[in-house]
Amino acid sequence: NNVYVAPGNAGSAREPKVTNITITADDPADLLQFALDHHIDLTIVGPEVPLVLGIVDRFAAAGLRCFGPTQAAAQLEGSKAFAKDFLARHKIPTARYQSFTDPDAAEAFIHEMGAPVVVKADGLAAGKGVILAQSEQEAIAAMRGMLSGADFGEAGRQVVIEEFLHGEEASFI
Repeated sequence: NNVYVAPGNAGSAREPKVTNITITADDPADLLQFALDHHIDLTIVGPEVPLVLGIVDRFAAAGLRCFGPTQAAAQLEGSKAFAKDFLARHKIPTARYQSFTDPDAAEAFIHEMGAPVVVKADGLAAGKGVILAQSEQEAIAAMRGMLSGADFGEAGRQVVIEEFLHGEEASFI
Protein backbone atom coordinates (compact mmCIF):
# COMPACT_ATOMS: atom_id res chain seq x y z
CA ASN A 1 0.00 0.00 0.00
CA ASN A 2 2.03 2.88 -1.32
CA VAL A 3 1.32 5.99 -3.33
CA TYR A 4 3.80 7.03 -5.99
CA VAL A 5 3.85 10.61 -7.23
CA ALA A 6 5.59 11.62 -10.45
CA PRO A 7 7.58 13.76 -10.30
CA GLY A 8 6.41 14.63 -6.79
CA ASN A 9 7.23 17.62 -4.66
CA ALA A 10 8.44 18.56 -1.18
CA GLY A 11 4.92 18.34 0.23
CA SER A 12 4.24 14.83 -1.07
CA ALA A 13 7.70 13.71 0.08
CA ARG A 14 6.68 14.39 3.70
CA GLU A 15 3.78 11.94 3.58
CA PRO A 16 4.65 8.56 5.15
CA LYS A 17 3.12 6.32 2.46
CA VAL A 18 4.09 8.50 -0.51
CA THR A 19 7.17 8.00 -2.66
CA ASN A 20 8.20 10.62 -5.19
CA ILE A 21 9.61 9.19 -8.41
CA THR A 22 11.86 11.05 -10.82
CA ILE A 23 9.84 10.54 -13.99
CA THR A 24 8.46 13.67 -15.58
CA ALA A 25 4.79 13.98 -16.46
CA ASP A 26 5.63 14.37 -20.15
CA ASP A 27 7.15 10.87 -20.39
CA PRO A 28 4.20 8.45 -20.77
CA ALA A 29 6.42 5.56 -21.88
CA ASP A 30 8.53 5.63 -18.71
CA LEU A 31 5.43 6.14 -16.55
CA LEU A 32 3.84 3.09 -18.16
CA GLN A 33 6.96 1.00 -17.60
CA PHE A 34 7.07 2.10 -13.95
CA ALA A 35 3.41 1.15 -13.48
CA LEU A 36 4.01 -2.26 -15.04
CA ASP A 37 7.19 -2.91 -13.04
CA HIS A 38 5.55 -1.90 -9.73
CA HIS A 39 2.13 -3.53 -10.37
CA ILE A 40 0.27 -0.25 -9.91
CA ASP A 41 -3.46 -0.83 -9.32
CA LEU A 42 -4.71 2.61 -10.32
CA THR A 43 -3.12 5.68 -11.85
CA ILE A 44 -4.75 9.08 -11.46
CA VAL A 45 -3.45 11.67 -13.90
CA GLY A 46 -3.50 15.34 -12.91
CA PRO A 47 -1.52 17.38 -15.44
CA GLU A 48 -2.84 18.01 -18.95
CA VAL A 49 0.41 17.20 -20.78
CA PRO A 50 0.41 13.42 -20.22
CA LEU A 51 -3.32 13.30 -21.01
CA VAL A 52 -2.79 15.07 -24.33
CA LEU A 53 0.14 12.70 -25.01
CA GLY A 54 -2.22 9.73 -24.62
CA ILE A 55 -1.18 8.23 -21.29
CA VAL A 56 -4.68 6.88 -20.57
CA ASP A 57 -4.79 5.11 -23.93
CA ARG A 58 -1.34 3.58 -23.36
CA PHE A 59 -2.23 2.34 -19.89
CA ALA A 60 -5.54 0.88 -21.09
CA ALA A 61 -3.78 -0.92 -23.96
CA ALA A 62 -1.43 -2.47 -21.37
CA GLY A 63 -4.38 -3.58 -19.22
CA LEU A 64 -3.82 -0.98 -16.50
CA ARG A 65 -6.47 1.19 -14.88
CA CYS A 66 -5.87 4.88 -15.44
CA PHE A 67 -8.28 7.66 -14.46
CA GLY A 68 -8.48 10.45 -17.02
CA PRO A 69 -9.77 11.23 -20.50
CA THR A 70 -8.51 9.49 -23.62
CA GLN A 71 -6.09 11.31 -25.88
CA ALA A 72 -8.94 12.22 -28.23
CA ALA A 73 -11.05 13.63 -25.39
CA ALA A 74 -8.05 15.47 -23.91
CA GLN A 75 -7.89 17.58 -27.08
CA LEU A 76 -10.69 19.65 -25.54
CA GLU A 77 -8.07 20.83 -23.06
CA GLY A 78 -5.01 20.56 -25.28
CA SER A 79 -6.25 22.75 -28.15
CA LYS A 80 -8.38 25.82 -27.60
CA ALA A 81 -9.19 25.92 -31.34
CA PHE A 82 -10.38 22.30 -31.21
CA ALA A 83 -12.49 23.06 -28.13
CA LYS A 84 -14.07 26.16 -29.69
CA ASP A 85 -14.81 24.29 -32.93
CA PHE A 86 -16.33 21.42 -30.89
CA LEU A 87 -18.58 23.87 -29.04
CA ALA A 88 -19.70 25.52 -32.27
CA ARG A 89 -20.25 22.19 -34.04
CA HIS A 90 -22.47 20.95 -31.20
CA LYS A 91 -24.27 24.28 -30.83
CA ILE A 92 -22.99 24.83 -27.28
CA PRO A 93 -23.01 28.56 -26.48
CA THR A 94 -19.57 30.13 -26.59
CA ALA A 95 -18.01 33.52 -27.23
CA ARG A 96 -17.65 34.62 -30.86
CA TYR A 97 -14.18 33.57 -32.07
CA GLN A 98 -11.88 32.72 -34.92
CA SER A 99 -8.62 30.76 -35.03
CA PHE A 100 -5.55 32.01 -36.86
CA THR A 101 -2.04 31.12 -37.92
CA ASP A 102 -1.73 34.22 -40.14
CA PRO A 103 -0.95 37.40 -38.17
CA ASP A 104 -2.43 39.79 -40.73
CA ALA A 105 -5.77 37.95 -40.77
CA ALA A 106 -5.74 37.84 -36.96
CA GLU A 107 -5.05 41.57 -36.79
CA ALA A 108 -7.97 42.32 -39.12
CA PHE A 109 -10.26 40.25 -36.87
CA ILE A 110 -9.01 42.09 -33.78
CA HIS A 111 -9.91 45.40 -35.45
CA GLU A 112 -13.32 43.96 -36.36
CA MET A 113 -13.94 42.78 -32.77
CA GLY A 114 -12.60 45.86 -31.02
CA ALA A 115 -11.40 45.86 -27.43
CA PRO A 116 -11.53 44.37 -24.93
CA VAL A 117 -10.77 41.08 -26.66
CA VAL A 118 -9.27 37.75 -25.59
CA VAL A 119 -6.16 36.30 -27.25
CA LYS A 120 -5.38 32.64 -26.52
CA ALA A 121 -2.45 30.43 -27.43
CA ASP A 122 -4.00 27.31 -28.95
CA GLY A 123 -1.86 24.76 -27.14
CA LEU A 124 -0.90 24.08 -23.55
CA ALA A 125 0.91 27.04 -22.05
CA ALA A 126 1.03 26.14 -18.34
CA GLY A 127 -1.98 28.31 -17.57
CA LYS A 128 -0.31 31.43 -19.00
CA GLY A 129 -1.55 31.45 -22.60
CA VAL A 130 -4.58 33.72 -22.25
CA ILE A 131 -4.37 37.49 -22.58
CA LEU A 132 -7.34 39.71 -21.72
CA ALA A 133 -6.36 42.62 -23.94
CA GLN A 134 -7.87 45.97 -23.00
CA SER A 135 -6.86 47.62 -26.27
CA GLU A 136 -6.49 46.55 -29.88
CA GLN A 137 -2.78 47.39 -29.68
CA GLU A 138 -2.34 45.10 -26.66
CA ALA A 139 -4.22 42.31 -28.47
CA ILE A 140 -2.12 42.69 -31.62
CA ALA A 141 1.13 42.62 -29.63
CA ALA A 142 -0.01 39.51 -27.73
CA MET A 143 -1.13 37.76 -30.92
CA ARG A 144 2.11 38.54 -32.75
CA GLY A 145 4.19 37.37 -29.78
CA MET A 146 2.29 34.10 -29.73
CA LEU A 147 2.29 33.42 -33.47
CA SER A 148 6.02 34.16 -33.73
CA GLY A 149 6.70 31.49 -31.11
CA ALA A 150 8.44 34.04 -28.91
CA ASP A 151 5.91 33.96 -26.08
CA PHE A 152 4.71 30.35 -25.77
CA GLY A 153 6.75 28.36 -28.29
CA GLU A 154 4.75 25.83 -30.30
CA ALA A 155 1.69 26.32 -28.06
CA GLY A 156 1.20 29.76 -29.60
CA ARG A 157 1.75 28.94 -33.28
CA GLN A 158 -2.03 29.06 -33.64
CA VAL A 159 -4.17 31.54 -31.72
CA VAL A 160 -7.82 31.90 -30.89
CA ILE A 161 -9.15 35.45 -30.84
CA GLU A 162 -12.46 35.67 -29.05
CA GLU A 163 -15.04 38.08 -27.80
CA PHE A 164 -14.53 39.24 -24.23
CA LEU A 165 -17.47 38.22 -22.05
CA HIS A 166 -18.01 39.85 -18.66
CA GLY A 167 -18.84 37.46 -15.82
CA GLU A 168 -17.56 34.87 -13.39
CA GLU A 169 -15.31 32.07 -14.58
CA ALA A 170 -16.05 28.51 -13.48
CA SER A 171 -14.18 25.27 -14.13
CA PHE A 172 -15.61 21.81 -13.61
CA ILE A 173 -14.00 18.40 -13.58
